[in-house]
Amino acid sequence: MSAGTSFAAVMSRRGEIISRALGLDYSRFERGPLAFDYEGMMEKTGYSLEEVRAIQRDVGVGYTPLLELRNITELVRKVSPPGKGARIFVKDEASNPSGSFKARRAALSVYEAQRKGYSGVIAATSGNYGAAVASQACLRGLDCIIVQELFDSRMVGQPEIMEKGRKCEAYGAEVVQLTVGPELFYMMLRLLEETDYFNASLYTPYGIAGIETLGYEVAEQVHERCDRYPDVVVVTHAGGGNLTGTARGLRKAGADDTEVVGASVDLSGLHMASDEDFNRKSFTTGHTGFGVPFATWPDRADVPRNAARALRYMDRYVLLHQGEVFYVTELLAVLEGLERGPAGNTSLAAAFALAQEMDQEEILVVQETEYTGAGKHPTAQLTFARENGVQVRRGDPAENVPGAQIVIPEGPEQIEVRDFSLDRMRKSLIRNAVRHTGVEEVSSPEVDFLCEEINRDRNFVTAALCELQVAVKD
Repeated sequence: MSAGTSFAAVMSRRGEIISRALGLDYSRFERGPLAFDYEGMMEKTGYSLEEVRAIQRDVGVGYTPLLELRNITELVRKVSPPGKGARIFVKDEASNPSGSFKARRAALSVYEAQRKGYSGVIAATSGNYGAAVASQACLRGLDCIIVQELFDSRMVGQPEIMEKGRKCEAYGAEVVQLTVGPELFYMMLRLLEETDYFNASLYTPYGIAGIETLGYEVAEQVHERCDRYPDVVVVTHAGGGNLTGTARGLRKAGADDTEVVGASVDLSGLHMASDEDFNRKSFTTGHTGFGVPFATWPDRADVPRNAARALRYMDRYVLLHQGEVFYVTELLAVLEGLERGPAGNTSLAAAFALAQEMDQEEILVVQETEYTGAGKHPTAQLTFARENGVQVRRGDPAENVPGAQIVIPEGPEQIEVRDFSLDRMRKSLIRNAVRHTGVEEVSSPEVDFLCEEINRDRNFVTAALCELQVAVKD
């Protein structure tokens, strides 16, 4: 391999490649070693919320139905204390053209690519976003390349990712499939440089602004039906964009008091970049392998500054076991006649438990569903788990061991959420910021920035910096 295309050479040019592939100069937002102008970056999209809604409406994205899950709510109340059991609604994002809320992200990103004169788009994703970008590229007449991490070193691919790859190809995209490891970002950079295509990253301001319409619609539809805003909105949390965009949209609609809860499958102990662990996880998104590291250091993304910054907006973070999500997936199908994919069912499983803490007149919204398919169905996932040495059985889900044992509840009363400390994550973000920048002292404006980043006061931030032996300048 020549020096120009070696891993080191390409990575050394990452800033230049990304800037050219977005037409966005991130350096203009920098405000010091730690701080940058987040809201200024978001405003740089140049689109108002109403303009984004119009762009999405033009390609059949958004304005999805809000469904009340009456049968599941009734079941919740049967296992709740007297007077408890909130009404559960779900925003059915599976009705978007590509079958998930990611169509909202893709609609604005691909529109921007066309507006700026790019001939094609590229996205590095193993999830629903690839299909969303491919779908929108079709509609806009642009070429599309999707780069996936699909295989372990034995060239064994995960059924859910294979399903999503087939969907991308159905829309005419070129799909580049790789083994797990650092090659994903490298390959994306090489392709961006070779093609001069637009980087339709999940983490640009365009991607997050596209999701704001989802939060806005949730607030709008609940208010129209119930004459109030939702008390709680539950969001499946992975890279943080879903939660960030939804929360921003809720606020733009006026739902400032709505509690935003992130929910992830607990895959503690499995390393997402490990060849050995890669095929022993039965969830490709919505799990702690993404949820914790992306919340505690958002700028690990494929852009210089990630627009998805979950700790700015998350009021509570809860974890579930794998078996609980599989159980609720079946529950949704047999009680509500809705067969939907795994990611949205993570937040639905959390909602089933959270609703038991809430009064019956309160409103809880699960803010997305996704399509299902052969590779995403629980039977495919559980069969694949068994083939990779994971035991699958019924019993107490608390006995679940990620990568070794999936325990499916014997009854709905066993579904529980476990809180993950937000303050622990906030301290991790501050620690990561100090480690990545190497600062030994910070200015007062940078302290203010960290307060915004983690949604905590100056006393918390300065105490955390003191523990790290970082001085605060007056």
